[in-house]
Amino acid sequence: MKMYKIAVVPGDGIGPEVMEEAVKVLNRVSSLDGSFQFSFTTYPWGCKYYLENGEMMPADGLDILKQYDAILLGAVGYPGVPDHISLRDLLLRIRHDFDQYINLRPVKLVKGAICPLIGARTEDIDMTFIRENSEGEYSGSGAWLYKDTPQEVVIQNAVFSRKGCERVIRYAYQLAHKEKKTLTSISKGNALNYSMVFWDQIFAEVGKEFPDVKTYSLMVDAASMFMIKDPKRFQIVVASNLFGDILTDLGAAIAGGMGLAAGANLNPERTFPSMFEPIHGSAPDIAGRGISNPLASIWAASQMLDFLGHEDWGAKIIQAIETMLVERISLTPDQGGKSSTSECGDALAGLLK
Repeated sequence: MKMYKIAVVPGDGIGPEVMEEAVKVLNRVSSLDGSFQFSFTTYPWGCKYYLENGEMMPADGLDILKQYDAILLGAVGYPGVPDHISLRDLLLRIRHDFDQYINLRPVKLVKGAICPLIGARTEDIDMTFIRENSEGEYSGSGAWLYKDTPQEVVIQNAVFSRKGCERVIRYAYQLAHKEKKTLTSISKGNALNYSMVFWDQIFAEVGKEFPDVKTYSLMVDAASMFMIKDPKRFQIVVASNLFGDILTDLGAAIAGGMGLAAGANLNPERTFPSMFEPIHGSAPDIAGRGISNPLASIWAASQMLDFLGHEDWGAKIIQAIETMLVERISLTPDQGGKSSTSECGDALAGLLK
């Protein structure tokens, strides 16, 4: 029997609550399948750890995580810890140091989900965003000069390497080729005359390897408009770190809300473990009340199953989420229900056969 070693970093706020339900569902899957099991190890890293120890995770945290097959992350952020510390010293550090250069985020309107767009059908909103995840605008390069003086200057660099751009764009082309879908590149070459012109050039170069893939290129502002007015035009989308981050949050809003939004941070070569997370925040205002929505964390668990080669179970989890939303089974308040976090997880686990 295959044993998968999974590191669980529940994080802050509602993170531990939603991660508990994802683990519950994964254990249910393994018991039903019988050919594999999970061994979960939990690490209490995050903002509370920072307030007690002065760091978001221990100095050897990455060495600890390196031994696992995958990582489940709950949520990061809490009052009293600056966002740039909580994000950069845990989530972004793992993404960068483990070369998780592909951020894969589904924007899919499942049946029963609440969509704010009038007349939108489930088949109209079915996109996969491939976001560059290790450099670009989030590289952390820059300078702060003459601080606290009238001459103060802040410089924030965006780092775009040929290797970094080529590999994420090629991954998107390969996915579009495999799934026989269109590919849209998001840019802003008219204003960002170095980074985005370079991105556009590489998108065109790599495209020569995939003559069968129909492509489109859109400015990020136009893409934002079309995601609202005509979302069905998007199938596979590739974007830089910043643009991908913003547009996928917009995508979450039109596909049922952040409570259904999940993301995978992939190292395709599997040199390092990949990481799977709900992309909602830590929601400290509702932490401990037992009303947080675990479906995004469970969706992230389905992405982990896909990556581990169990796509059949990943699909069954998404079908179970859809059944719950359509039949209004044990939903949490954000989805119009009255059930608790654990009741929602129990119901989904019970739907799996």
